Amino acid sequence: MKILIYNSGGGLGDSIQLFDIITSLKKKFGEKNLYYLSAHENHFKKALKDYNIHLESLETNIKYFGFRLKHYFYSKNILKNTIIKKFDLIIDLQSKLRNSLILKKIPHKSFYSSTLNFKLCSVKKNYDSSKNDLKKIIFNLEKLLDVKIPFIKYNINSIDKLYFNEAKKLLPKNNYIGFSITQGNEYRKKSWSLNRFINIAKKISDNGKQPVFFIEKKNKELINDIKKKINNGIFPELASSFSGPPLITALATRLDKVISIDNGIMHMVGLANIPMIVLFGPTNSFKFAPKIKNINILDSKLIYNSDDILRIKEEDILKLV
Repeated sequence: MKILIYNSGGGLGDSIQLFDIITSLKKKFGEKNLYYLSAHENHFKKALKDYNIHLESLETNIKYFGFRLKHYFYSKNILKNTIIKKFDLIIDLQSKLRNSLILKKIPHKSFYSSTLNFKLCSVKKNYDSSKNDLKKIIFNLEKLLDVKIPFIKYNINSIDKLYFNEAKKLLPKNNYIGFSITQGNEYRKKSWSLNRFINIAKKISDNGKQPVFFIEKKNKELINDIKKKINNGIFPELASSFSGPPLITALATRLDKVISIDNGIMHMVGLANIPMIVLFGPTNSFKFAPKIKNINILDSKLIYNSDDILRIKEEDILKLV
């Protein structure tokens, strides 16, 4: 069974959120039967490749696939020069009508999409809304295909042990609290005050905890600024020849807790299933917060009726730490 997964999201976090869906589908339909199409770059082949998801790309040579109306006229011929003449199933993981109609032109037997309240699905069923719960996509696919698909969470043991060995070398002790304070995509104001993060780091240091900062090496000015204010702060990526998302996940297993804004690192840490405190402002915490049990979500929209993340106070975090 040949399956095509379409994802229009461009961030690392958007791709990481699909790990459980991909793992479940692979277990049911086989390792080599899943193909991936994105409007942006395929992170599974680049930044996320060492998570060992191994998802084949469907090469279209069309930039920003689905986001231009003219793509509608190209889609039918995308498979012309491939060994795949028709997909058994196309899974549309976004809900923009234009993108869905363009995607549906690719030859297929079955089509799944939540667009227009599932009206574009090839089989009409009573599907559950999956807007803020990606797990329900698997349940809906069971209805569409009339088969049982066990839901299987991604296991971080798929990551090479070299990363975990490196993490233990970088963080050999206990009582570490992680901090992720930088946002990758600047399109929305998701960052919290640096000074507030520093104040919290100082207070946890006074209580015998050691702050660990996940900040890319290239942010030298920010790193130096924090070092001046916090004597015992650790920047593990500076001391390692390793880099990338799998190292962050491995490092997270060495921590007692992580405090993070809504960013890609939040999702990398979430894979480690450790206690988290996550801060949300303009973005949707129900949709983007990691789906783990031990998580405290501080959403300014819910607490202070404002999408301004700066409304969240230091005390809100400290009482959870």
